[in-house]
Formats: sequence, C-alpha cells, structure tokens
Amino acid sequence: MIIGIGTDLCDIRRISALLDKFGERFPLKVFTEGERARSDASSSRASSYAKRFAAKEATAKALAGSHTRALSWQDVEVINHSSGKPKIRLYGEALERVEAQLQQGQNWKIHLSLTDDYPYAQAFVIFEIL
Repeated sequence: MIIGIGTDLCDIRRISALLDKFGERFPLKVFTEGERARSDASSSRASSYAKRFAAKEATAKALAGSHTRALSWQDVEVINHSSGKPKIRLYGEALERVEAQLQQGQNWKIHLSLTDDYPYAQAFVIFEIL
C-alpha cells in the first residue's frame, strides 16, 4: 500500500552558489559522509549534490504526517546500488517515523527516482508498506 508520495525540484545553480559561498560547511551540514564522497568525486559536483538535496526533501514529504516535525538532513541518505541505481537509507527520526507505521509482519520500501537537466534536478519518492 502506498503511504506517501513526495517530489522536489532543485535549482542546480542554487546549490552551486551555496557551495561557492559556504565551502565545505554546506555539505557537512546537509549530507552524509557517503553522499559527500560520491558528489565530490563527480564531474558534475553541484548536480550530484542537487539531486541528493531534492531526494532528501522528497523523502521528507513522502514521510510527513499531519503532526510530524522536520527531519534532520543526516537522517535521510541517498546511496547507490552497485548498478548505480539510487536508493534511500533512513536513520534516526526518519526510520522511527517509518517503523511507527508498521504492523507486525509488515515491511516497507522507499522507491526513488532522480533526474537532472541543467539547471534543474528532480527527485520523486514513493513510500510503500508491504
């Protein structure tokens, strides 16, 4: 059963400006170590960060309820399968939020789709209980 859907559109130029203005403070605050390693190794660094930023926002929207608070940036991580397919890994409050919705014997899955076409990056997330 689909429990939540989230989408976000991020301007790559905005992320590039944040990287220029704040240096490493921006990635250290918003992204996990793995996300920083992958984005910093990318030939299109700002685009990589923008897609991950959009994925975090879209995930927060998909997991949001009527009485939920904001999630920590570090509680949502975009990882990549060995094939390159992006996936979401949850920690802390985000994981607790998902687990609180499960009944015994249920499992969950988050589907993630990322795309970019300069100057925009987009993420689409579906939160499903199985």
